[in-house]
Amino acid sequence: MSWFPERNNQTWLQKMCAGILKAGPIPKHVAFIMDGNRRFATKNSMDRAQGHLQGFNKLAETLEWCLDLGISEVTVYAFSIENFKRSKDEVDCLMELARQKFSKLLHEKEMIEKHGICIRVLGQLTLLPQDIQETIAEAVCFTKHNTRAILNVCFAYTARDDICTSMREMTNGVKQGIIKQSDINEELLEKCLYTSQCRKVDLLIRTSGEVRLSDFLLWESAYTCLAFVKVLWPEFSIWHLYAAVLHYQRNSQAVEVARQNNQIERERLQRESDHKCILEELEEQMQIKGDKSRDTSNIQSKVAQYAKIRNHRVQCFVDGLNRRRAQYFEKLTCNHSNQSSES
Repeated sequence: MSWFPERNNQTWLQKMCAGILKAGPIPKHVAFIMDGNRRFATKNSMDRAQGHLQGFNKLAETLEWCLDLGISEVTVYAFSIENFKRSKDEVDCLMELARQKFSKLLHEKEMIEKHGICIRVLGQLTLLPQDIQETIAEAVCFTKHNTRAILNVCFAYTARDDICTSMREMTNGVKQGIIKQSDINEELLEKCLYTSQCRKVDLLIRTSGEVRLSDFLLWESAYTCLAFVKVLWPEFSIWHLYAAVLHYQRNSQAVEVARQNNQIERERLQRESDHKCILEELEEQMQIKGDKSRDTSNIQSKVAQYAKIRNHRVQCFVDGLNRRRAQYFEKLTCNHSNQSSES
């Protein structure tokens, strides 16, 4: 099945319900924990490979529903780093499915361009076979300029690994003198995550009835509406999506208030940090000059100037990180192109 099949005609009832939902706030970014493929296979007396294939087909169908509703960004939990601990046969099966489906993306360029879809793949991709890395990189690179809709595929991913990777990046930035230790805060951590280019997640849906996040978007879901659906992923229907969106609409205002309060608190803490840093700098200058009193005149303008310099310093660090990550994909794309031309 195609990643982005031609849209099916909706029934009049589906159109009516979609119209009613669109009268309220529609989540711009929805994340899915697509759980239940193996249980679906067992339930229907099929092998696990077929269950995972049915799960992919459901993803393609769900992407269609999301586009119809006006959901412009979708993030899916496709493969956890923890999944490498499964049996070799199942891991090999999942890798082969990924190999086939990402290769299929490269044959659907016209459809992807038609819908204006940007594909991002987030995770520790170096853990994957080299050929899959290269295929993923080509898909990411040829869609990176599309802006109408975004599909984020979390592959070889866990939230803990993402957060730890971000912490290492910031630590290295301090060691190299690119940023200061005082620059490290929640906002910088977010800018170092794989999801740094993504919108805030408005709605996270997990199927199968399990009520946990399973190491998926732990940081990003702090101020997110959660919907746990008691249905196996391959059995997920448009009505389950509509119900989850309705759940979001009932709770979106409270979530937005919590986000705003968090942002206000972040800004307050940042102002306090900048003020403290300026006072420490003045203290150092006083000791160097041998003065007995520090000059605290125009302290607010000094804090504002410090904040401007800090923002520039942090932005240079983030730009460098994003550049390295982009170069990783570009290098893999070149390798893939060279191998294709040689064959």
